[in-house]
Amino acid sequence: MRRLVTLFFISLVLTGCGVSRSSFSPYHKYSPAELEKDYTIYQTILEEHHPGLYWYTSKDSMDHYFNWGREQLKDSLTEPAFKKILNNVTAKINCGHTTIRSSKAWYKYLDTTRIGKIFPLSMKVWDEEMVVTTNLNRKDSILKRGTPITKINGKPVAVLIDTMFDYISSDGYNRTHKFQTLSNRGYFGSLYTSLFGISEKYSIEYTDEYGQTKTTIIPVFDPGADTAIRRRSRIIRPAQPQPSKKERRRQAADNVRLLKIDTANHSAMMDLASFGKGYGLKQFFRNSFRVLKQNNIDHLIIDVRSNGGGSVTNSTFISRFLADKKFKISDSLYAIKKGSDYQHYIKNNFWNNLFITFLTRKKKDGNYHFGFFERHYFKPKKTNHYTGKVYILIGGNSFSATTLFVNAVFKQDNIIVIGEETGGGAYGNTAWLIPDVKLPETGIRFRLPLFRLVIDKNIPKNGRGVQPEVFTPPTIEAVKKGLDYKLDKAMELIKKDKASKSD
Repeated sequence: MRRLVTLFFISLVLTGCGVSRSSFSPYHKYSPAELEKDYTIYQTILEEHHPGLYWYTSKDSMDHYFNWGREQLKDSLTEPAFKKILNNVTAKINCGHTTIRSSKAWYKYLDTTRIGKIFPLSMKVWDEEMVVTTNLNRKDSILKRGTPITKINGKPVAVLIDTMFDYISSDGYNRTHKFQTLSNRGYFGSLYTSLFGISEKYSIEYTDEYGQTKTTIIPVFDPGADTAIRRRSRIIRPAQPQPSKKERRRQAADNVRLLKIDTANHSAMMDLASFGKGYGLKQFFRNSFRVLKQNNIDHLIIDVRSNGGGSVTNSTFISRFLADKKFKISDSLYAIKKGSDYQHYIKNNFWNNLFITFLTRKKKDGNYHFGFFERHYFKPKKTNHYTGKVYILIGGNSFSATTLFVNAVFKQDNIIVIGEETGGGAYGNTAWLIPDVKLPETGIRFRLPLFRLVIDKNIPKNGRGVQPEVFTPPTIEAVKKGLDYKLDKAMELIKKDKASKSD
């Protein structure tokens, strides 16, 4: 009998869990009291733990933004509406590592529902320019790649950019990172829809090939209808063999790090899309610099334009193969608090507290300093150390640990940095340990950096990224032709260097 009761209880619990998951609705509205509770936890945790909350925004200003956010909670709101408020307030911190994420329930819902209608255009955005890179309405012969856009539904480009910037986090006052974020595939349309809603048709003002301003009406993109059309017209092809698990791992690694060598011209290109763990980067660097030496490669391009950072151990490791003298990665690195009254909302709080307790030391300023990185100098590698010409390609997506890598070596005579400023702050950032905080009522999460890192105290604290030595901004013509203008500039410089040596 006891066993039957136990089985009944378990089935009741499982059934209850199943109902809870299936009953999730994206249209559910949270009461002002629920929103107020989540918002109070959000604000309090940031005020108590975030080491850069007032780094680029004064306390008075930040208090104003917090109060503005709270004023928006008078009525019930859906999760996306509440998240939009949090995004706006969070962006005012000017910390690229502090961002808002939807609840897990929301992501599960998206995984099980059909993709809805989508804003049809992807854009390349810079300064006051907005140019089409992709049009999902493939039959549209007007808004082709490279077409400059001047208005969308009557809103000028400058107004759209300023509005969208209010919802994008970045280090300091860095605009390059925000421009690049808007230019990343699908992001512009997603944020536009979040802010202005979905429309069945869009009025697009553009500049034609003769420099004339014109207007066209385009429909929203419906993936369901497009899939049905393609299914009716598709050509049946024989099934392709699926790659093995080992091959899939290799392909995944190649998407992150890849070395291509031109032995005839003694040049090479290293693609580094991440410094994250799990990609075997240390072994990749060892093998790569050994091969470069064996093949007498005297010109190396390192592309970190899409590298959002990752492990400081990995970024420091490659720096040691290039650095011509010992270097530090930080002048100061510290947390402002240990322990929390809200620890049950902070992921990995127990382990983070252990880290701060045993690996940091509280100093007179009241902060918990990670002294090892404040004192330690890293020495250049002796084995397979690279002394040839190096061209590092950077841009708005170059972030976090990537900035540490560039900062460690870019002043050397044999290294030239090409592109646009890094998205990561040149002076420093707030990062290192970055747990998620889960708000109890809505399940929305936000990233909470626990350490402030000052890379070099002698660099001006102006809220900008690392500046390239050779500035190569985008152009309408380059976007239209699909040119890789930063890589082309590196190849041009290599050609000039070779020519000067042969004279």
